[in-house]
Order: sequence, then structure tokens, then C-alpha cells
Amino acid sequence: MTSQKALLWGKSFKTIQFQLLVADSLTIFWGEWLKLRARITQVAATGLISPLIYILAFGLGLGSSIRTGSGITGNYDNYLEFILPGMVALSSMTISFGGTTFSICGERLFSKTFEEMLLVPVNPLALHLGKMLAGVVRGLMTSGSVILAALLFTGNWNFLNPLFVLLLVLNCAVFAGLGVIVGLTVRSLESVGLYNNFVIVPMSFLGATFFDPSPLPVALKCVVYLLPLTYASTGLRAAAYSPLSKFPWYSIPILLVVAIALSLWGAYKFSQQQD
Repeated sequence: MTSQKALLWGKSFKTIQFQLLVADSLTIFWGEWLKLRARITQVAATGLISPLIYILAFGLGLGSSIRTGSGITGNYDNYLEFILPGMVALSSMTISFGGTTFSICGERLFSKTFEEMLLVPVNPLALHLGKMLAGVVRGLMTSGSVILAALLFTGNWNFLNPLFVLLLVLNCAVFAGLGVIVGLTVRSLESVGLYNNFVIVPMSFLGATFFDPSPLPVALKCVVYLLPLTYASTGLRAAAYSPLSKFPWYSIPILLVVAIALSLWGAYKFSQQQD
């Protein structure tokens, strides 16, 4: 009888802890949202320029000389259709990472309000999740603009199906989580530029956004599939154009595991932060 009561009490305690974690995460997120909603248009448009340039230069320009079967395989009428899901992945990655990183850097290095957040009596994981959720919203707003462009170019409503949206959210979570960690680590804005140049820019071109990784040599394929953006790009492409039988289901647990791992790392960084 005593052991049953202890078990019930333990389950009740865990439930309360989980509810507190969710509530604290949403509280941190709400603070970020109050700052974010004042410039929704700016955030939505910020990450739209690069994808549109890529769409015009590669999709409509270079893409006119590329035919299905010559380097790309699948149910695509042209190269533009092939790269549009990759542009959605690219825009969500760029803004989820960059917006989150610069937001934390601004609080740490300029406004000096970050110390106040560290004094808030909440779980470090809740701090990370709240910041990450704000990054996810940034990424969704920007990628939503690219999705609108994709609908206008293709008329393919599969860009809004639940599987596509799930992968997009996971991709935003991965790079928003990475942005939190980088924002907590760097000591200057110049350091953010280094991460952008050596991590984000190479991943933009190697993450299967512009090419099909399946025909690559094994060595190069191993490199490409080490990048989380590859799973987002190939998964979004399959969700938009392929039947469920050909969908790479492994992309969902891989992105989820990466997001969870980054969340645990971010929580540790918050618990050790000395700003």
C-alpha cells in the first residue's frame, strides 16, 4: 500500500514538474513574442530576399537549362519545382538561427538585460525552450513567405500538408536551438559572423537544397547526410511531391533527436552562464 502511494506521489510530482516546465517556457516565449510582434513584417521579410534571389537566379535562370533526369530525379516539371522546398528549408534555417542568435547577443552584449533573465527562478531548460520557441516562430513567419511564393509559382497545395509543416517546425527547432547555444557562447558580433560563415553558409549549399544527394559518391554523401538541413530539404521535397510510400520517414526522428540534444545542451549552457 505504501509503495503504491509513493508511486502515485512520484507520478503526481513529475506531472507538476512538467506543467511548471511548460508554463515557464511559455512565459519566457511570451516575453520574446511581445518584442517580436511589434516588427512582424520586418521579421517575415528579412529572410525572404536570399531565397527569392536563389529562385530567380537558379530556378528561373540556370534552371531553364536543367531537365528532369539530368541530375535530379522525381516528379518535377522543372528545376524550379525541385529547389522550392529547399528554399523553404533554407529560409527557416537562416532566420531561426540568425534571429535567435542576435536576439540573445543583443541582450547580453548591448542592452545588458540578459542578467535579469538568469535571475528568474525557472528551470534552465525552460529558458532554452522559451528562446527556442521564439526562434521557431521567426523561422515559420519567414518560411511562410517563401511557401506563399511557392504556391504562386507551382499551385501545389502540398506545401501546406501536415507532414510538410511538421518537418518545417522541426527544422526551425533545430536551428533555433543552435542559435540559442551560439548566442550564449559568443563574446562579440564578429564571432557570430564566423559561425555564420563556417556553419550556416556551407550548410546552405551542401544541405541538399540545390541538388539531389542520392547520386553522390559515398564519401560526399556521408558529409552531406551529416548536416541536419539535408534531412529537412529532402523530407520537405518528398512531402511536397512524392507519395507517402517514398517519404524518408527517418528524417523526422533524426531532426527530433537533434532538436532534443540541442535543448539539453542549451539548458546546460543556461545553468552554467555567468553573464
